[in-house]
Amino acid sequence: MLLVFVPTGERELASIAGLSVGIMSASQGEYTPSQLLLDIGQGARVATSAYPHARPPRLSLTVSGSEAFVTGWQAARERAESAPQLLQPGLLASQIPGGASYVAVTGASALDGVLAADRNGRLASVSLGPASTLPTRVTTASRHQHLVVADLPGGREGHAELLALSESRPPGELLLVVERVASSSPGQLLWSAAAGLPGGGSKELSSPSTEQRGLIASFDLAPTILAHLGEAPSSQMRGKAIVTDGPLRSSSLRALMARLQVIGSRRLKALGFLLCAWVLLLVLAPPRPRAQAWAMRAGALGILWAPVTVLITAALAPSAALEYATIALACLGLGAVSDALLPWPRALLAPAVISVLALTVDALAGTQLLMRSLLGPDPILGARFYGFGNDLKSGLAVLVLAAVAAALYPAVRGARATLTVAGAGIILAVVEGSARIGAGVGGVILVSFGTALAAVMLAPGTLTRKRAVLVLSSPIVGLAALAVIDLLTAHGSGHFTGSILDARSAGDVRDIIVRRYGAAWRELREGMMPVACGLVLAYAAVSVRRHTRLLAPVDNDPAWLAALAGGLAAGVIGALVEDSGPVLLVVAIFALGCVVSYLWGRPQATRRPAQESTQWGGRHTVLPVRPNQFDPGVDQPSA
Repeated sequence: MLLVFVPTGERELASIAGLSVGIMSASQGEYTPSQLLLDIGQGARVATSAYPHARPPRLSLTVSGSEAFVTGWQAARERAESAPQLLQPGLLASQIPGGASYVAVTGASALDGVLAADRNGRLASVSLGPASTLPTRVTTASRHQHLVVADLPGGREGHAELLALSESRPPGELLLVVERVASSSPGQLLWSAAAGLPGGGSKELSSPSTEQRGLIASFDLAPTILAHLGEAPSSQMRGKAIVTDGPLRSSSLRALMARLQVIGSRRLKALGFLLCAWVLLLVLAPPRPRAQAWAMRAGALGILWAPVTVLITAALAPSAALEYATIALACLGLGAVSDALLPWPRALLAPAVISVLALTVDALAGTQLLMRSLLGPDPILGARFYGFGNDLKSGLAVLVLAAVAAALYPAVRGARATLTVAGAGIILAVVEGSARIGAGVGGVILVSFGTALAAVMLAPGTLTRKRAVLVLSSPIVGLAALAVIDLLTAHGSGHFTGSILDARSAGDVRDIIVRRYGAAWRELREGMMPVACGLVLAYAAVSVRRHTRLLAPVDNDPAWLAALAGGLAAGVIGALVEDSGPVLLVVAIFALGCVVSYLWGRPQATRRPAQESTQWGGRHTVLPVRPNQFDPGVDQPSA
């Protein structure tokens, strides 16, 4: 069994017959070569920011006579023990009978020898010599150790040696190749290859960890090696064995690599460009109430179309400037079209229904558009590879609840309205929680709570203790349903069952909780997030206090009140249960702001007459509002 590090790219790997090629997520958070080696050796990883020190201690290989050990190993172990998950550096070599050997060129950096160290930081054997003898020394070491870690030189010499090792590989022997990148970076993707996996060669790599064709994770290597050797991976290893998935398409893999490397840097810029386009639309609109109201509606709807438009640019993979322009123009164009085709306030139905359908079809068809989009999970960060990212979960909840309110308007509290909200919430919870679509445990919790609150608010009668218990227990019911869905659709390998139900001890559950809230706290302190949270919380507080005036365009319709309350609750709960908590809160309140902006862009229309509406605690009469009192979309009378 060979694990080879070589400074080469995809073209060189794909040119060697029989090698299956893929992209490897090298780290979760900041990438350093030392952390990559530690993660591979322990078969698990956490965000580098979760350690007491983000960077690992300085490690180096020391050879003394017949012994070889890693200097700095004890510090690395102590750092791992302080992380919010049970990590054991050197676990891979310790599980291999006879340990592991390291073969390299004399005088070159021997850092990759860290991977051959056992739990005590010691290597079974080391072979250093000239580059010309490296293939021979690798073959010799393979006769004595089940795992040989080798460092190949760069350029033509390294490529020739890799070709020789591949061609001389005995039948049934596993060869793993990892690109060597010496520099540190905020995030890193590395080319990787394998030969000897079931299913034959010249394929694209994948793993159950990523659920993405062409993509694997660093902590998948250790379980793959142990599975090949017939050894059961340790319970502390979180990775899954690598598999082959479809024929090798080099151009597609290169395009995927290029796309994943630019997603993170374009997200906020694309949003800023879209907001500027909306402002420009408002500025250029003629100074007449009717035109300004249209600009308000089209822009607000346009932003709510973002989950769909980002799929378009994901398929096109344009340059940065073209992507920003495409998203802005497509969003505003779809906003204008949906406003023209559907009467106010029903136009919200279009982005809600089509967004959910488009994301579901993408997931089930395996087209990988969401993963390549600016609202996707961003695999280069290494925390998530498939399903809905935190940018989408609370935003979709707000959008769907608003669409239900639009469909019910004008609404009457009763069984019909309650069942409609509940039905839409169940569908969205299944979409966000299903392992094959959204794979979001937190999404199920926030959707269940927000929907339950909205449904109870629309039920006839007053608030009772039974209804309050129903709202508070709704996340538990949602999680139980998610467990059943995981077992039926993912055979127990879904995101939920793989994290919570598959926890091996109370300590595992504690680690999950600590990791999530630790990550949420770090997210809250990062960059402009404190300012963003302060602004949206202030907006939410004022809106709750003045909700009657806020909902004046819809005459304080009960369905709209329930939808906005449910959306706000979904954002708050999402902030409490997700590791990117503040992000979900900001996204939810931002989406609510867009919905309210659309409502306040109401075109000239006749208001509903006064009607009686049953509220908790008694009955009151909703009084008609003068058309020009709060409605910017109504032409003002001339002097």
